[in-house]
Amino acid sequence: MKLLILVAVVAGFVLTAATADLASAKPRPQAQKPASTAREIVEFDGDYAHGTIVIRTSEKRLYYTLGDGHAVRYPIAVGQPKFQWSGNLWVSSKQRNPGWRPTPRMRRENPGLPQYVSPGPRNPLGLRAMYLGWSEYRIHGTNAPYSIGSAASSGCFRMHNADAIDLFDRVHIGAPVIVQR
Repeated sequence: MKLLILVAVVAGFVLTAATADLASAKPRPQAQKPASTAREIVEFDGDYAHGTIVIRTSEKRLYYTLGDGHAVRYPIAVGQPKFQWSGNLWVSSKQRNPGWRPTPRMRRENPGLPQYVSPGPRNPLGLRAMYLGWSEYRIHGTNAPYSIGSAASSGCFRMHNADAIDLFDRVHIGAPVIVQR
């Protein structure tokens, strides 16, 4: 009998606490990217032709110039400090759903890397890749969106897949790419 009374008291306490929590609960707002990590059109100074890509590694931002004092600004991941670089290249090719082959340098540093990763969710290049000049560097999507805003790559520029698709659709083969620190 005492056990039955104890169970009833505990059950009443739990029910009261749960009701109080529900009464004070507020609906959660939908999760949104903070403005600093979202693609947006911004004012942009500089004498760049429409379609030029300007990457500012210190900002971890990529700008696609619109030619009227504005640019589309994208958050990106840049190279780890030892792999960061600056200079001028161009978009030499574009590929939808690219496969990935680690460079010889990457395989020397990490012999456990696969020789090839086919397109799909495990591919580090994500859904789109834009190849830069004759180099091993690319602007590409990623399967690691949490890395955006950091210095994480081996010299490439990672974008959210939706942003990589947006840029891919805007940019043309031969577009200048200016990488600044």
